[in-house]
Amino acid sequence: MSASASLSPPPSPAAAETGDRGRRWRTGLEAVVVPLAAVAVAAALFSAFLVVLGKSPATFFELLWRGGFGTAFSWQNTLIRTAPLIFTALCVALPARLGLMIIGGEGALVIGGFAAAVVALPMIDAVPAVVALPIMFVAAALAGAVWIGFVGALRHGRAVNETIASLLMFYIAVAILNFFVEGPLRSPADPNKPSTTPIGPELKVGTLPGIDVHWGLAFGVVLAIAAHVLMSRTTFGFAARVTGGNVRAARAQGLPVGRLMVATCALAGAAAGIAGFFEVTAVLGKANASLIAGYGFTGILVSFLARHNPLAIPPVAVLFGGLAAAGGLVQRRMGLPDASVQVLQGLIFLSILVSETAYGRVPFLTAEKRR
Repeated sequence: MSASASLSPPPSPAAAETGDRGRRWRTGLEAVVVPLAAVAVAAALFSAFLVVLGKSPATFFELLWRGGFGTAFSWQNTLIRTAPLIFTALCVALPARLGLMIIGGEGALVIGGFAAAVVALPMIDAVPAVVALPIMFVAAALAGAVWIGFVGALRHGRAVNETIASLLMFYIAVAILNFFVEGPLRSPADPNKPSTTPIGPELKVGTLPGIDVHWGLAFGVVLAIAAHVLMSRTTFGFAARVTGGNVRAARAQGLPVGRLMVATCALAGAAAGIAGFFEVTAVLGKANASLIAGYGFTGILVSFLARHNPLAIPPVAVLFGGLAAAGGLVQRRMGLPDASVQVLQGLIFLSILVSETAYGRVPFLTAEKRR
């Protein structure tokens, strides 16, 4: 090292602050550019798939836009599907801050919706909605919290892989639902599709003023904001981030790693359980196999595309809600199966996974770092 280099003064506080702002700006821009590029690549791959089938990619994406966002009715269908996606994406995003990958949010949604329907049975036509609905809400949230919290406990206490455990818990939740709706709790009023007794219009959740979309959408947005504050502005969130960065360092600092895992998984499960509550009280009116709609698995993709950032989850959920809403229109107009949209979602997921290697390597965002 030369003498002049060794004697060069340190950067001024103003210059250091400017450099920090520049790094934060580049990091934020990278978090937007890379996922958008991944979606574009997935769209190109899917277009090639359509060409092989003899279908027009332009027609497909035009119908996709029209069915998801082109009219007021399309927006209504999109936003109805957006609400559960926000909750199930939070079920993935919160544990991801600790380095845990939970993919069983669908199970927490199912068990939460089932719990809400069960506790409603003795209150139908007997308890006012102002009392019954909060009880159903708490039951759904607690059921989901216990369901995914148990996964966190297994991970901490027995080193059971949380990804496998949460997936297996999904199948257990489905088995429990099927057992009761096809047996002890089956309503004789619905012989064609096994279901619990309908909760009735008195216990249904209303819609937002001015639009025919239930209150679950607004609650989901509020919950996403609360999750962001919790994970980025509190000591709990700081401890979770430290644990996710390095578990050994967190233990060395005396952080309660086990309790953090269980608590975060429980919060994540509660979010998915709340999705089940709104599906029962705002959409289905009862618990049956329609609770298993795939929202929990699509929520994984939403969380990944949002980079597990709670604030980014609602807009990404709107995008995938629109994809789901447009599936029927694409099927009718192009003669494609409804699963075509799921193929597109799968390609997006693969592109997002591959794009993880691009972070820190985007030329115009890393040029200053190389200098």
